Amino acid sequence: MAALTIPQWLLVTVGMLLSIGPIATIGLWGLIWLRLEQSVRAIPTLRLGQRLAAADPSTGRVCIVVPAHNEAATIARLIRSLRAETYPQFLVVLALDRCTDDTGALARAEIAGDVRFEIVEIDTCPEKWACKVHTVHEGVTRSRAAAHADYLLFADADTIFVPGCIAAALALMRERRLDLLSLLSTLAHDTWFERLVQTAAAFELMRQYPLMLANAPDGSRRAFANGQFMLFRREAYVAIGGHEAVKDALLEDLALARRIVAAKRKPGLFLAAGLFRCRMYASWPEFQRGWKRIYTEAANRQARRLSLLEWRARWLGTIMPAWMLAALPVGALVVARDPAQGWMLVTVSLVALCVWAGALARIAALAEAPLWTGPLHIVGAWLTANLLREAAADLRRNAPVHWGGREYASGTLDGGPLQKIVK
Repeated sequence: MAALTIPQWLLVTVGMLLSIGPIATIGLWGLIWLRLEQSVRAIPTLRLGQRLAAADPSTGRVCIVVPAHNEAATIARLIRSLRAETYPQFLVVLALDRCTDDTGALARAEIAGDVRFEIVEIDTCPEKWACKVHTVHEGVTRSRAAAHADYLLFADADTIFVPGCIAAALALMRERRLDLLSLLSTLAHDTWFERLVQTAAAFELMRQYPLMLANAPDGSRRAFANGQFMLFRREAYVAIGGHEAVKDALLEDLALARRIVAAKRKPGLFLAAGLFRCRMYASWPEFQRGWKRIYTEAANRQARRLSLLEWRARWLGTIMPAWMLAALPVGALVVARDPAQGWMLVTVSLVALCVWAGALARIAALAEAPLWTGPLHIVGAWLTANLLREAAADLRRNAPVHWGGREYASGTLDGGPLQKIVK
């Protein structure tokens, strides 16, 4: 049997088609890398606040309000980190919302009589409120510490404060003259889904709300905040109506940031750079539910927008890099028949590979993720796109949202207000 030969015209045609992928990769991922570098140069991390605090320590009474619903797995770690904090003027309110586990007992044992800590226990949640929002509101309104604070800091129960974090945040807030300072926490990368998907999931959210736009001058700013860490000047918080003004929001951080911007106040969003850490979800099902909720609210509950974001994530994160990788072996085959075109395809593919890998390495470094997880983005982006697709599907069939021990209707497809709480 004669050896199978591939016609030169077919090989050349396939090579030309495959070259589109590497060229597009160079353009789009090169632009991503460029914007990352611009953001890094223009927007400081909390490390700047650390240096500012060392040179000129900030002062002011800070009340930290932590909402907690069944946080037995994390509450002790948070309290230990807060007890190690070096800032001299802070008090902590632990708002325990309908806990059915050992959160309260573990918290009291870890506090061990430390007078800087106060516990507010909450037994019910009104129907018109999202539970986390109501918990924070109760923590603020029922606390002795919050009543006399100059600053209100809202933090999640699964976070960890590195000593000096509060002073650094206050110093950066004062230097930037901000009314709201929010941090993007440094996330854990221990479980398989944290290593495979988490960086891609966070990258997708930052594509929707870039740091440059979140910190842009008035008029072009895109409001965004991270509920894991939101530091308000008390006066600004009261002026926008506090948590009561966003009582039905399932992404209260974004809702509060939008109110700050609407009130012509100044927010800022910065990378924590290791000074504030978080493990968002303990299991893959929790990860899926949590990120679907985040994406749904970030897209204003618009199913069509989620679908568009899904396909952007697939093409940019998976299809285009796979296209680029496929071009390399084909280019090597073309070299034997048409050296000029073959080497052109190999060269452009190698350049694309370097650009793609370089951008992913930069993303991993900023996220403090292991460098070797960078290439896993090609899979993580696909799984992230699946979450966007599922979030859109849940909206279209009005599937309820499970969060904080309660179930909520999804709301309208056009971004209308949250429908009544189911249970």
